[in-house]
Amino acid sequence: MNADHELDTRGLRCPEPVMMLHRQIRKMQVGEVVRVLATDPATERDIPQFCEFLPHELVARQQNEDGDEFLFWVRKGQR
Repeated sequence: MNADHELDTRGLRCPEPVMMLHRQIRKMQVGEVVRVLATDPATERDIPQFCEFLPHELVARQQNEDGDEFLFWVRKGQR
């Protein structure tokens, strides 16, 4: 899946990945997509909740075969 931006939060722990995503989303235009790379298992819960609360669209999510890396595609919604 294509993304307009990429945010690498690998190695960071909660709450830093979501805080960085929030900062990135502020810089983006409505409709743009950011791909988030993460290693913190808490992002499996935190990023979908972030999208639901604000509201942005969680377009897709993936986990690698080893289960130690997570990818999320988030589309900026209108506020």
